[in-house]
Amino acid sequence: MAKLFGITKENLYRILTTPTYTLAESSQLVGVSRGRISRWLMGYEYTYTVRSEKREGKQDSVVTRSEEPQASFLDLIDLLFVKRFIEHGYTLQFLRQALEEARRLLGTPHFARNKFFTHGKQITLELSPKSKYMIALMTGGQSAMSEIVEQLDDKIDFEDITGFGLANRWYPRGKEGLIVVDPQIAFGRPTIIGRGVAAENIYDLYLGEKRKIEPVSNWFKIPRHEIKAAIRFQSSLVGV
Repeated sequence: MAKLFGITKENLYRILTTPTYTLAESSQLVGVSRGRISRWLMGYEYTYTVRSEKREGKQDSVVTRSEEPQASFLDLIDLLFVKRFIEHGYTLQFLRQALEEARRLLGTPHFARNKFFTHGKQITLELSPKSKYMIALMTGGQSAMSEIVEQLDDKIDFEDITGFGLANRWYPRGKEGLIVVDPQIAFGRPTIIGRGVAAENIYDLYLGEKRKIEPVSNWFKIPRHEIKAAIRFQSSLVGV
């Protein structure tokens, strides 16, 4: 059983893939409506009528996950990728097919891998001529992948324990934003980098102290600028 830094690769993989985030939390963190998050995670059933004939069906989820109405950390990062791909003009159907191809050819159902960040051309070479969707995803769409990598490069860390190079930390506002989502800290709640204090706890105390920074800083023994970063982040999630 491989082990590094006190955690086995099996345990880390379990942590990264355990359903943790509710639909509401996923919606707030990714910045997509709860309805869309639900459809991307769980699929949906539909009914429509054509010439008085009722038709029904079911659309599969985009992100591969468990049956629970929650997202794992890897699901969360995959949702972030899906959001970016859609912004670049890819359809949900295309993304479903691309992930299915990735699962078949690369042995992973996740976008949340460093291989997609650092080895785009090599992946294309590995897949060709067997791949249709993954090649288009990596090289088509006016270099969409390069743009996505540029947008997310300073926001995601990748582990080297499992052998898959999976995402294991997410900095929603970039590393200079002082907030990290790490499934190994505070049950995956957003925390101040290096502190382990959840942003929501800081925000709750801030409201309890009538929006005064100083008593919150004194209570947690954390500098004011870090407290302010946590408050800015948490307040930005309210009402999403």
